Amino acid sequence: MRIAVVGAGAVGGTMAALLDRAGHDVEVTARGEQLDAVRAGGLVLDGGWGSHTAPVTASPRLTERPDLALVATKAMDAEAAIRENARALDGTTVIVVQNGLRGVDVARAALPAAQTVGMLAMFAASYLSPGHVTVTTPAPSYLGGGTGPVTERVRELGGILREAFPVVELPNFVGAQWTKLLVNHVNAMPAITGLSAQQTIAHPGLRAIVTQSMREAVRVGEARGIRFGSMQGLGDARLRLFARLPRAIGGVLPRLMAARMGATPNPGSTLQSIRRGKPTEIDYLNGAVVSEGELAGVATPVSRELVALVHEVERTGRFLPPDEVVRRVPLG
Repeated sequence: MRIAVVGAGAVGGTMAALLDRAGHDVEVTARGEQLDAVRAGGLVLDGGWGSHTAPVTASPRLTERPDLALVATKAMDAEAAIRENARALDGTTVIVVQNGLRGVDVARAALPAAQTVGMLAMFAASYLSPGHVTVTTPAPSYLGGGTGPVTERVRELGGILREAFPVVELPNFVGAQWTKLLVNHVNAMPAITGLSAQQTIAHPGLRAIVTQSMREAVRVGEARGIRFGSMQGLGDARLRLFARLPRAIGGVLPRLMAARMGATPNPGSTLQSIRRGKPTEIDYLNGAVVSEGELAGVATPVSRELVALVHEVERTGRFLPPDEVVRRVPLG
């Protein structure tokens, strides 16, 4: 099958390499040093799903119409990338692999003739040098669309992709996007401190901040009428309970998430962007909670401050010591 991957970063690059290994004809979009590296030596994958060098076709924009396309850019780049490749993408099946809440809606608006579904990548991968991606925590990706049951088309797509990497089809995809948004709250702290996700969660003060930001996300979701989707042991009832437990007890949840990451240091995608000198997705992660909270009339002071601190690090290039972060983030 001819498969396109728009955005060959940590997630898109991993999927592209695995799809190539499964025997598909893969084209990726890339720019700059990444484009040059992939053209020169292929897309190199190692880590938790084994090693493979994928001789994929790499171009600044798609050169052929694919049978299936995955859009795996950063959330803030998605609309421009989709429109730039609209000639090749419209009329085909497009899977949007994105953090945040708006990716599928953006793709559907830009590609009215495409069949569009969403995917949540729960594995962790690092992309810190051109042409090279490393899977640090293997985990399934979740495929679906809307708030209803799994469709037959989603099941078909899951079967195709499962030949390359673990995929689970799930109902209530919108609710699952909110659950993933909550999981992504481990990203801000590494970006602020320069530490791994495991190190920040091990620090009592930083863990309390992460816990509170996650509790804010649950409360905002509840106010917006969201039924949280089930994935990786998290679901609606458990998350609603988490938001009501004392914060010290609620800190068990980020500890469990850190344990699932394993021993390999996980920098998180936001810190990886900072290390590469690229804009981060923070406005689509903690920032999405702030925006949705404003619509719902729910205060989100911790998420708001975390967004501000990530932007400060982006602007200054200076990571903050944990004690300073604890001092500056209001827990109430």
